[in-house]
Amino acid sequence: MSVKKIIFLIVISTLTVTAFAQTTNNTKPAAQSKEDKKKERNARLNQLMKQYEEGSLIYAKQSAFGFKINTDGWGMFYEHGKYKTIKKTSLWWLELGERKSPKEEKISSGQDIGGGFILVGNPYVYGKENNFYYLKAGVGQQYLIGGKGNKNGVAVSAIYGGGLSLGYLKPYYLNVHDPNTNTDNDIRYSDTVADKFLDPTLINGASGFTKGFTEGKFVPGAYARLALRFDYGRYNELLSALEVGINAEYYSKEMPIMIQNEPKQFFYNAYIAIEFGKRK
Repeated sequence: MSVKKIIFLIVISTLTVTAFAQTTNNTKPAAQSKEDKKKERNARLNQLMKQYEEGSLIYAKQSAFGFKINTDGWGMFYEHGKYKTIKKTSLWWLELGERKSPKEEKISSGQDIGGGFILVGNPYVYGKENNFYYLKAGVGQQYLIGGKGNKNGVAVSAIYGGGLSLGYLKPYYLNVHDPNTNTDNDIRYSDTVADKFLDPTLINGASGFTKGFTEGKFVPGAYARLALRFDYGRYNELLSALEVGINAEYYSKEMPIMIQNEPKQFFYNAYIAIEFGKRK
């Protein structure tokens, strides 16, 4: 065999061994990496199962409906949450409700007929100028303060966030008797009819609920919310909670509700809510 052929075979052999060694070296880390991932996944699943058995709230997402009573009205809401960590859940929500003045008091109008009193018309709020409704959209977080400890315990979470609010002022109508024409008319407050609107002897009662809805005006605003939620649901798949919190809202214009009260732009209230939902 010639010297050239021997050198050629040596070069080919060297290249083959080198390629095989590189392939082997590249394959082992990949196989090792896959094995590590499997171990990590199993460890994570074992941890989640342990947390579940201990009463921790383990889920991917949650949804809930609720009703709240405010110190100045009422509201109902829908909330959606997405699990981030064992402590944090990202939230977004929609809320619809009504804001009222603490000076509101419903009065029943009536007539004294032959020594007996008979109700006439719908109950009404004396001196009310507008109904104040709102629609709010917001985002925030739920932060777990204390887990259930066991499946029958209570989980305590802090809720915080805020967003945009759209207020709607609907004129408040009364059915009032006009002694000049001897007719009954639905009227809203204005300076020209103030004497009739504020005279209890002429008021028959509140007009229908839908009266004035097309005459209202929208006022944009913003708000912030802070609360504590107590989740007493027996199973982690179900959300049953009581929530107490505070809410602050600011609107771009003054929101008059009662005639004899100064209209406000800033509203602050406390609330208690009950909510039900499920987790997946």
